[in-house]
Amino acid sequence: MQYWYRLKEISNQNLDRDQLLMKVGAAKTEAGRAASLVEIMLPSVQQPVSPQIFRFRLCRDKLHKVRRHEGQYLPRSNLCAEDPAVLWKYYMLLVEVEEAFKTLKMDLSVRPIYHQKDSRIEAHIFVAFLAYMLQVTLKQRLEALAPGLTVRSVLEKFVSIQMIDVYLPTTDGKDLLLRRYTQPDKDQLLLLSRLKLNLPDQPRPQLLDRRPEMGRLRMHA
Repeated sequence: MQYWYRLKEISNQNLDRDQLLMKVGAAKTEAGRAASLVEIMLPSVQQPVSPQIFRFRLCRDKLHKVRRHEGQYLPRSNLCAEDPAVLWKYYMLLVEVEEAFKTLKMDLSVRPIYHQKDSRIEAHIFVAFLAYMLQVTLKQRLEALAPGLTVRSVLEKFVSIQMIDVYLPTTDGKDLLLRRYTQPDKDQLLLLSRLKLNLPDQPRPQLLDRRPEMGRLRMHA
């Protein structure tokens, strides 16, 4: 336990009472609930700091009690008449719904957007739902092909792959559009191979009529 080793380090330091209290308090705050497993004897105001006065011991009875409850999770419900298997199924459905909202807020960064037209509201819901379906699809693919990876880690790895639009003006008043995506590095190629995904071929150049705002480099992910 890190808290226990930290107390040992403090006991070997040459400190006065105020310094000792500050260091012990900081260690206790960092340890959190684990601090209750250790009983500490501190010097009084008039006592000097020494190994005989500043002592600590492990509360073994509390430690055994905590270890007995490790890895055990007991949900409670007021639906006493239901079969426990059915209750567990309901609970797992609740977990999946909460995980979906967590994914929309964190991984997909979906935030409230206030619309004034029904068509825009429906479009917003559709895009958010489509993004979530893609996230679920990627999660299932990872479980089958790369169990040690999470959706978040994969998205962070692929975030550097971007699409670039380069508009080059021609002498006849048009624009040559070169649409290119950045080449993946070795780690990204390995991950794509593991997921059995292939990037499409680079798009062919397009000759477009020039618009006033064209004729410059534009990048978008």
